[in-house]
Amino acid sequence: SDLAIDVPGHGKVVVDIGYGGTFYAFLSAEQLGLDVCSSKTRDLVSAASAVTEAVKKQFKLHHPESEDLAFLYGTILTDGKDAFSKEPTTNICVFADEQVDRSPTGSGVTARIALQYHKGLIQLDQSRTFRSSTTGSLFTGKAVKATKFGDYNAVIVEVSGEAFYTGTATFTVEEEDPLKHGFFFK
Repeated sequence: SDLAIDVPGHGKVVVDIGYGGTFYAFLSAEQLGLDVCSSKTRDLVSAASAVTEAVKKQFKLHHPESEDLAFLYGTILTDGKDAFSKEPTTNICVFADEQVDRSPTGSGVTARIALQYHKGLIQLDQSRTFRSSTTGSLFTGKAVKATKFGDYNAVIVEVSGEAFYTGTATFTVEEEDPLKHGFFFK
């Protein structure tokens, strides 16, 4: 937590890095001269991407179980309201190749709850509500049990929200297809 990073075009910012199934960098959009609720999405995406690239260059991640998981998946810009409140806190998750999550992001909410717990901003069993700045969708999360993961203090987090099917797919394999069982490239 509280890692100083130099972000080209934005100067020094302070980020927290949390893990909730993947690693994210967290910071308030205000540090970048933006408002997560009213700034243009393109501006938020550009700034978050700059943070992601800066963190990747200036900080080495470690995963206690698998170094294959030791990479920064994205940056989550917040409204800075990390202390416990019954009011929702808003964020935008920019991940992978500048994609924006339509929800507050389950793994992101998990990581943000873990960070809030680590910093003493919430207690076990205190529910927080998280809002996506792009769609307004809501998730709730709470730390339910303190534990250890490797040498690290950790918490088990419950996340809930509402989801909807967006489509279905059907895959057909023809018997004559010589590649019906798949193939590998190395």
